[in-house]
Amino acid sequence: MELKRCEWVSNDKIYIDYHDNEWGKPVHEDRLLFEMLNLEGAQAGLSWITVLRKRARYIEVFDHFEAEKIVQYDEAKFVELMNDSGIIRNKLKINAVVSNASAFLKVQQEFGSFDQYIWSFVNGSPIINRFKYHREVPAKTSISDAMSKDLKKRGFKFVGSTICYAFMQACGLVNDHTIDCFCYHSMVEG
Repeated sequence: MELKRCEWVSNDKIYIDYHDNEWGKPVHEDRLLFEMLNLEGAQAGLSWITVLRKRARYIEVFDHFEAEKIVQYDEAKFVELMNDSGIIRNKLKINAVVSNASAFLKVQQEFGSFDQYIWSFVNGSPIINRFKYHREVPAKTSISDAMSKDLKKRGFKFVGSTICYAFMQACGLVNDHTIDCFCYHSMVEG
């Protein structure tokens, strides 16, 4: 019997693997949270599958999203990134990763970890929704609004409320698997 998945998952193996093994699972590793925040920002105006297909190259050229390395990028590195067809070559999005690295390091210093900071928006535990249909899932919420506002205040770029909500979904701050999806119950039951 075939597993029931959220209806947004296409038959693309990359999508299936991402949905089954990552999407909605709580992430507490700072580096991965930073990676996902930047990848969600890279998605702006594009489809998520486009970003997923380029993810391995992003990880490679952005030094595994190690913020300490990214803040050292110079003009030569920027030109190299702009010429790399393996990533989304958008000047604003590339610059955002660099400015986000600086803001990220400041948050780590202030809160002890980015994890402590970002999970404070949901009081440290995932919000478990009970959506029957994908069309019920919101594009943003009051929590993603607050997260977006605070991230922007701290100097982060490409962190609008819709991007923040997608980030929350991806990193398990919210469980938006529909209740008929096989992943829903494994996340709720823990």
